[in-house]
Amino acid sequence: MLKMKYIVSIPAALLAICLAGCKAQYGGKLFIESRKDNKDSVWSKYEANTVNTLPGFTQRKEPPTSGYGGWKDWRAKATGFFRTEKVKDRWWIIDPDGYPYIHKAVVAFNPGKSEKQKQTFQHKFGTLDSWVQQSSDMLKGYGFNGAGAWTNVDLLRQQKQPLVYTLIISPMGAYHKDHLKKFGGKYEEAGWQGYRYDLAMVFDKEFDNYIVEAVKPIAKYKNDKYLLGYFTDNELPWVFDALDRHLTKLGKTEQGYIAAEKWLKQRKGNNATVNDITDEDRAAFTAFYFDTYMKKVVTALRKADPNHLYLGCRFNQDKERQELSNPEIFKVAGRYMDIISVNHYRKWEPDQQIFDNWAAWSGKPVIITEWYTKAVDSGLPNNTGAGWLVHSQKDRGIFYQNFTLGLLRNKNCVGWHWFKYMDNDPEDKTTDPSNRDSNKGVVDRYFSPYTPLLEQMKIVNTNTYNLISYFDKTQQ
Repeated sequence: MLKMKYIVSIPAALLAICLAGCKAQYGGKLFIESRKDNKDSVWSKYEANTVNTLPGFTQRKEPPTSGYGGWKDWRAKATGFFRTEKVKDRWWIIDPDGYPYIHKAVVAFNPGKSEKQKQTFQHKFGTLDSWVQQSSDMLKGYGFNGAGAWTNVDLLRQQKQPLVYTLIISPMGAYHKDHLKKFGGKYEEAGWQGYRYDLAMVFDKEFDNYIVEAVKPIAKYKNDKYLLGYFTDNELPWVFDALDRHLTKLGKTEQGYIAAEKWLKQRKGNNATVNDITDEDRAAFTAFYFDTYMKKVVTALRKADPNHLYLGCRFNQDKERQELSNPEIFKVAGRYMDIISVNHYRKWEPDQQIFDNWAAWSGKPVIITEWYTKAVDSGLPNNTGAGWLVHSQKDRGIFYQNFTLGLLRNKNCVGWHWFKYMDNDPEDKTTDPSNRDSNKGVVDRYFSPYTPLLEQMKIVNTNTYNLISYFDKTQQ
């Protein structure tokens, strides 16, 4: 349970002194100052659990692991590819050699592309091969064993023993982008992801062609043992009132309207109108709507590559009755996804009951595919993004420990992907505006590692399997 006390802001230079005092004042517990974003005027103190605060836990050398990073403590059936299995009451990824595995990754493992970044890259690395080797070794040295979405996987795969990677393909994203061209690059009424009326166009027959094009490139990966699996699209808007929106906002000749009207009449009779819709109808329609997307993309994926895991479409919205609190969405997800992917923002630490709900509703394990915090000492403005704001890189590392310890406590979580590898250069106006000026990377915008952050990350990363043993014993 999160414990919080508001205080007056103090200079970052006094943070170390404050931490020591707070630790004594609150009975040995560790607190760090944070703000939910840069718009907050008040810094607040949040309790943070770290490996060093766990009663009875002793840090030990990382246990022997497989070439993929799997734990050589016990072995299940080896299939030559990653899969999932629930052993006793804990979910695991099982690596290609049959060993239990937790995926610890960084997202967007790519070098920056601004002019200053290119100059720095040339000076530090010279070649892409040199960069990927040195940077992979650096991540492995701090206990990471994977690369998340938006990674240069073709470059990564050239290594003899690459980080276990994921691939993201975006059929709906491509279809949406093509539609935007007709509206001058934006819709008159669009949600935060830019979809008109916050509706994914899953019922359009034309969308099917985009799926075919999206999956074509994955055929070359189907025999790669270092591929964990695929995502399709990112943070699509699975709104609870999708039925109402289809029927009140779309034109009557649009395929989405026709599909929604047909569904409503079959459910409630030919005379049913929008005024007859209940919350039970809304929940049922979200399942039908989401199932339409799932069926189309997973059929295409399985045909192109039957060997690898499907990691879902990266759920995000946690507002009341949106996808992260909608059991019907998770029931559908469980029929198609091997692992439920969630981009988990604005939470100081995982809510154990929520994770249990996701697993119970879907019958599948969960992986956190985006989360981060940013620090004042990076020198970046930190005006964009959803991550918490703290004073220092060490505080970012403490936040990492607190959050990942919560993930490891939960027996339904099989990994996490920190967003992201590298800070963007604010001068590069081609980057996503939501990432442009904030401290999200494990290296700065000129490839220098944030060592105080990484040292804190390493403590959890290299003790992951020992920590699982600890939590499973103490929670019996």
